[in-house]
Amino acid sequence: MCGILFSIQRGSTIQNPLNTIQLSTNLREAISKRGPDAQKAYQIQLNHDSDTHSWAPTSGAPGNQHENLVLDFFVSELQLRGGDRVVQPHEQDGDILCWNGEIFEGLNLSPEENDGVTLLKHLHELEEPAQIRDYFATIEGPYAFVYYRSASQHLYFGRDPLGRRSLLIHKPDVDRPYFLLTSVSAGQDPQYNLEELSTQFIYCLNLKHIGSAQDFISTLISCIESTGRHSRLPGSHRPFAIPNRVNIALPPTEFIASRTMDPIPGYLEDAVDGLIRHLDHSVMLRVSTIPLTVGANSRSRLAVLFSGGIDSTIIAFMAHKYIPMDEPIDLLNVAFENPRKILLQTEGNLGGMPKGKKRQKVKQGNPPVASEKAYMVPDRVTGLQELEELQRLCPGRTWNFVEVNVPFEESQSMRSTIEALMLPGRTIMDMSLALALYFASRGVGQIRGTTEAEARPYSSPARVLLNGLGSDELLGGYGRHRTAFEIGGWEGVIEELQLELDRIPVRNLGRDDRVISSNGKETRHPFLALTVVNFLANLPVHLKMDPRLEVGMGDKLLLRLAVRKLGLVEASRRKKRAMQFGSHSARMGGEKRGDVDLE
Repeated sequence: MCGILFSIQRGSTIQNPLNTIQLSTNLREAISKRGPDAQKAYQIQLNHDSDTHSWAPTSGAPGNQHENLVLDFFVSELQLRGGDRVVQPHEQDGDILCWNGEIFEGLNLSPEENDGVTLLKHLHELEEPAQIRDYFATIEGPYAFVYYRSASQHLYFGRDPLGRRSLLIHKPDVDRPYFLLTSVSAGQDPQYNLEELSTQFIYCLNLKHIGSAQDFISTLISCIESTGRHSRLPGSHRPFAIPNRVNIALPPTEFIASRTMDPIPGYLEDAVDGLIRHLDHSVMLRVSTIPLTVGANSRSRLAVLFSGGIDSTIIAFMAHKYIPMDEPIDLLNVAFENPRKILLQTEGNLGGMPKGKKRQKVKQGNPPVASEKAYMVPDRVTGLQELEELQRLCPGRTWNFVEVNVPFEESQSMRSTIEALMLPGRTIMDMSLALALYFASRGVGQIRGTTEAEARPYSSPARVLLNGLGSDELLGGYGRHRTAFEIGGWEGVIEELQLELDRIPVRNLGRDDRVISSNGKETRHPFLALTVVNFLANLPVHLKMDPRLEVGMGDKLLLRLAVRKLGLVEASRRKKRAMQFGSHSARMGGEKRGDVDLE
């Protein structure tokens, strides 16, 4: 994993507007936190030839500095692949690759190889933009990249089809005459207008067509070409171009719901086995490449964002299979001291109080209680319950249940930092979720030898975090799927599931990557491997969920059956609970609805 900062400006290095403002320094600091192992800057200057109306690398003393085109690359590295030390950007014969990603399928790599180094070798052999686009359709994993091809003076950039890695873009205007691509913002700043880069395309900027001083801004924007990911060439094999469409087949007319999970209904057996097989393979790919460290038998290389829910439990259980038994696995369980919840416990329901007075009462002074009881939030309770089940099923494994307890004052003191990280998202919901992810991924808390033992301070050394996100979208885990059935029947559910799949790239993943990576950690999503996504998309809807059954059974029915088959009986019964409510990170100051912008 890495952080990427790239810019194009016109003029000399000294005269470049980015170098005369604090913005460049602030962005580099933010990028460096994503990659603490190494950072490197690289610059290319191109001079405009007025005779040929093209750009050429400067040699010797530069010409008219006002006609220079300056390409600045800055990359930070969190090395999680390959044996030798790697410093980005990757370089080969003038080509430059900034790679923030992991290739799990489609490229044969030995444990000693770095995927970014190998990827550049393959890209260097390609010439046409369509070839570049199609090559990315053959590899699977989370990624964002910037690739400069020297021979053609083409700049390619993009994200994976599901948007699992962040890349933000600023297009030049009169007041801010520079082009920016960055993994993360430096907070709100009038010096840029950052947007999430769409995942629908692979982008190509032909630098040869950028005009000189008079028309630099307009021609640069017009020279950005976006090519759709899905090749229409007959017979083309590009398995990871885009996710499959949701199967629109309806259940048989006489379809009767099974109201028991023991035994597994016959019509669901193959689907259950298929989900276990695909998800297990996805987990294996995401944990087996984590580099060994000195003293690995006493230090965790892997952590799981763990609420005790069905999603985090199954990926923790599957990871156990692929991590040596002498290594612990960290289960990161976050809980917030929430004055609104504490006030409710001590003074009862404030529902009848006027909103302004209620908000004032919540914000007054310190919370009335500051004890371990404040951290017994719903996710802590289910997390401890599920810890017992994992210990029973995985004897000999050390599970470090990390109690990440966040005092109210600490969470409030970090709000400005977290707000900068989550931009351009800035709703109350964004903040509630980002708070939970930031502190959980930081992994600073306490552990106990047994549930009754005294807690001791602990900071998780794991750099790879598994996240169970994605199952609700793919398997019908939200209440809105049940509502869709009530309004539109099975057709309504299918339409809603397709909307869920379409929304995955534009909702939370870029924000989550920016927040978690700021702690020098990388998150991996086993449910969002395209092989898992496509397997589930291909299944008829009635094999994934049954909204006619009660909550806690019909929602994500297929996953519940799979978890139960693996022996995780307690986990199979757990109901859906949003992270911000399970951890008590939501509405700590009595805020409005989640979709309202921060003040």
